[in-house]
Amino acid sequence: MPELNKKDLSERDICTKFITPALTAGNKWDLMNQIREEVYFTKGRVIVRGQLSTRGEPKRADYVLSYKPGIRLAVVEAKVNNHPVGGGMQQALEYAETLDVPYVFSSNGDAFIFHDRTGQSQPVEQEVTLPKPPTFSDRDTFL
Repeated sequence: MPELNKKDLSERDICTKFITPALTAGNKWDLMNQIREEVYFTKGRVIVRGQLSTRGEPKRADYVLSYKPGIRLAVVEAKVNNHPVGGGMQQALEYAETLDVPYVFSSNGDAFIFHDRTGQSQPVEQEVTLPKPPTFSDRDTFL
């Protein structure tokens, strides 16, 4: 069987084959209670032209990670492997601001880039290679 080429995979394939397994490895994140995928959090802005109005594209986070139900902790933005690991960081930071979550991750299936919006971690932004999942200590500090 030929070897899988990450560059040929879709964003959803990257999520399914690399990001979700990394998040759930070693039971760090519970798939049923702490991970939500493809979370729509806006309906899209209203565009008005004369007497006509329509909605723009709704915003959707690839992953929202929660400490427990109702307490959102992080946004993970996935990109296809043709993008750099941090290629989704700006988009994820925008989503995190809207959702008011302290931590942001970007991944292309090769690694995670972590960004601490609270400024408590040093450095504020760092790379974590897969398959090690992003985790937090009891004080919500990235390990």
